[in-house]
Amino acid sequence: MTASRPARRRHLPTSPFKQQTAAPVEDYAVDDRVSHDKYGLGRVIAVEEGVAVIVDFSPTKRRITVPYEKLVKL
Repeated sequence: MTASRPARRRHLPTSPFKQQTAAPVEDYAVDDRVSHDKYGLGRVIAVEEGVAVIVDFSPTKRRITVPYEKLVKL
């Protein structure tokens, strides 16, 4: 005899308990100008598709991973 699973709970579209959908990941390309909340203005120098971008914030270079929460394309 197999154990039965409980039915999935359905929520109304306006319900605060509805599962959150992930925001779409923004695409970056080499030479895109970006702004970061902590590091300031920079330029994308390398892209690891779906994983991270490497940004040159003079005088430092930083690897920013997905999701790019504090990174904004200009």
